Amino acid sequence: MIHTHSGKTIRFEIKYKNRASIGITIDSYGNVEVQAPKGTPDEKVLQLLEGKWELIQQKLTEMKDRLQGPQEKVYDHGESFLYLGNTFPIQIFQDSKITQDYVVFEGEKLHIYVKQSDDDKIKQALKRFYYQQCKALVEKSVSFYQGNFKTKPRSIRISDNNKTWGTCDSKQQLTFNWRLAMAPHEVIAYVVVHEMCHMVHMNHDRSFWRLVGKIMPDYKEKENWLALSNWKMTV
Repeated sequence: MIHTHSGKTIRFEIKYKNRASIGITIDSYGNVEVQAPKGTPDEKVLQLLEGKWELIQQKLTEMKDRLQGPQEKVYDHGESFLYLGNTFPIQIFQDSKITQDYVVFEGEKLHIYVKQSDDDKIKQALKRFYYQQCKALVEKSVSFYQGNFKTKPRSIRISDNNKTWGTCDSKQQLTFNWRLAMAPHEVIAYVVVHEMCHMVHMNHDRSFWRLVGKIMPDYKEKENWLALSNWKMTV
């Protein structure tokens, strides 16, 4: 079916099932499906759709952007970068007197101070900022959740390994991807808990997930955020 509302048109499929209420799902390709109790009038379905219209449009836009993949960044005023789950514009300040390029989050902007206004210099300053923020955020989360564990991590490191968000080796050395600084606080906390649980269970068996769920019951929501957002966590 096709429906137009507020100047926007969407195509959706209705499936009638033995259920008590109407539900709306959007898959990873942007297909909209409405599941409704048998006998539900079309008018009621459309009423629900219109009530969720803004949210549906937002999700469809996110899916479209995700399918297109990461866009090449422009290292200039106004370009946006993720930080703690939200996007913020950058503002560049050139200062020949500074000894090292650096980034400060201030006034809902990422202020980038560079000796030379060069794309590579700006990119490296951003990466350094994310490294530093990730280290501080991870250490804070480790400290917060340490009471759940008898063993303490031997070390905490930040890496450039894009294949994983975190690792825990047999020596209880924890390593985390610097891009985690782009995720919300609660997602960073989940990755920390996940790796700390590996200090107790080295594999992903049932006992491991039981421990993760005990400490963080809604961990699947955090996993879902990473699965849907990892493509845009880049500089």
